Amino acid sequence: MKIGLLGKKLGMTRVYDDKGVITPVTVIAAGGNTVLQTKTMANDGYNGVQVGFDGQKEHRVTKQLLGHFKKAGSEPKRYVREFRLPDNAKLEDAIDLSVNHFAVGDVVDVIGQSKGHGFQGVMKKHNMGGQPASHGHMMHRRNGAIGNRSTPGRVWKNMGMPGHMGDERITVQNLRVVQVNTEDNCLLVSGAVPGKPGCYVVIRAAKKIKTINPEAIKEAAKQAAKKAAKKSK
Repeated sequence: MKIGLLGKKLGMTRVYDDKGVITPVTVIAAGGNTVLQTKTMANDGYNGVQVGFDGQKEHRVTKQLLGHFKKAGSEPKRYVREFRLPDNAKLEDAIDLSVNHFAVGDVVDVIGQSKGHGFQGVMKKHNMGGQPASHGHMMHRRNGAIGNRSTPGRVWKNMGMPGHMGDERITVQNLRVVQVNTEDNCLLVSGAVPGKPGCYVVIRAAKKIKTINPEAIKEAAKQAAKKAAKKSK
């Protein structure tokens, strides 16, 4: 069963395949994942696995957390997350959370925290066009009127306004695992991953991957061939 891994984004690079095609990839360090606690239906009402990543010094955690880590036989971890499992899932005695947990070709979802951009105006945050930039105009980069007359006499919800931009939890779905580097404990995932280099990410098996039926593809090819033959006559 694919549970998931915690990791740290290291940056981006490119990978060449046998035909010389370039694939941009994100390098994620995913070594050192440790199972801290196992949740069961009998004790907790649901099945799940609590995983810790990236060790830290003991004096930087509270005594309560330190006892929790020592009970699991692990050093204190900086990043702790829980993976929820189906109610009928059967957990193995020894759960392997090395980088070999995922194989080349697996499709995964990566969850991370996007880059923070601070307080931004409507032109940068919502891609608005702004006001006239000519001389004498006093509202160049402002959003303009936001009201709606005396009826309803209020501002509509979801109105584009200035405010804090970025620093949000973002899930990028259906990314392909390109390489699994067991020597450096790294995963190379196709495409971009949210966050700056050094931020923590969650890697899980894709939830919305579309399965391909080979028989349906063959049938569609036959139908296309028949239509092409009719048009040629």
